[in-house]
Formats: sequence, structure tokens, C-alpha cells
Amino acid sequence: MYDAHDTIQRTHERLVRLTSTQVLLAIAAAVLVLDQATKTWIREALPLHASVTVIPGLLDLTHVRNTGAVFGLLNAADIPFKPALMTVIALLALVAIAIYAWRSAGDGPAARLALALILGGAVGNLVDRVRIGYVVDFVDVYWRGYHFWAFNVADAAISVGAVLLILDMIVRPRHASGTA
Repeated sequence: MYDAHDTIQRTHERLVRLTSTQVLLAIAAAVLVLDQATKTWIREALPLHASVTVIPGLLDLTHVRNTGAVFGLLNAADIPFKPALMTVIALLALVAIAIYAWRSAGDGPAARLALALILGGAVGNLVDRVRIGYVVDFVDVYWRGYHFWAFNVADAAISVGAVLLILDMIVRPRHASGTA
């Protein structure tokens, strides 16, 4: 039997999901554009390994190349075909993120925002690897004897997205399905 109210409700839900998907894709695209713009600016403004102090004792802009993985892992490793290997690994991670995002499309807004940030950041770093063979990092945070790894806008978006996703998993109640 045809239920007009049910059809209208399902159509409304599809439109809301489409709109929210478009917004999330726009957020991912904004992360990508900001990431690529800042990396281009750093490459043009600062020679490799040059630094400019922004906040003394806390923050510098330092132009570095990350030829390795996350947090500079494998940066010093001399592996045959390293740029291609790092690109393939980044591409596989991006595919995994996209599959997870597609499968969790019904999750709450915090999880969807988190995935948009992660997706935008992952694409930003992948663009670097494909285009120039390494990732440009430049945000250099330190305090006294502690020094954090240099990072970029894409890394920041991925980190914030990961924290949001973890918080969403902890805070948002999950409904168990199945029979008791």
C-alpha cells in the first residue's frame, strides 16, 4: 500500500543527506585548497630548512620535506622506489578512509565532519606525494627541550578529524542491532 507520508519523509531524509554530503565535501575541498595554498606559499617564501619565528620559544615556520610516512617515520630510510611506495601507501589509506566514510554515511554530524577533515587532509598530502614526491611540512612547534614533528594544514585537519571521530565513538551512544 502506498504511504504518501512515508514517501515524503524518505525524500526529505535523502535531501538532508545530500545537502549535508555536499557541505562535507565542501569542507574537505576547503581543507585541500588551504593546505595546497599554504604549502605553495612556504615553498615560494622560504628556502628549504629556513625558519621564521612566529612566537619565540613556541612556534616557527620551517620549510621541511617529509619523504617518509606520518610524523616523519621512514624519512631517513633509503628504500628503492620510496616516493612511489609512499604514494601507494597514501592512496591505499585514502581508499580505506573513503570506504569507511561511505559505509558510515548515516553516522552523526561530528563523525561526518571528522571524516571530511580526514579526507581533505589525506588528499592534500597525497597531492604533494604525486606532484612533487614528498610532503611539505612547515608548522614547527616546540617548548623548552620538547620538539614536536613539523606538520602542515593537512596533518592538522587529519589530527583534528581523528580526535573528533574518537570522541564521537566514545560519547555517541550506539544502538545494538540483532535479536536478544
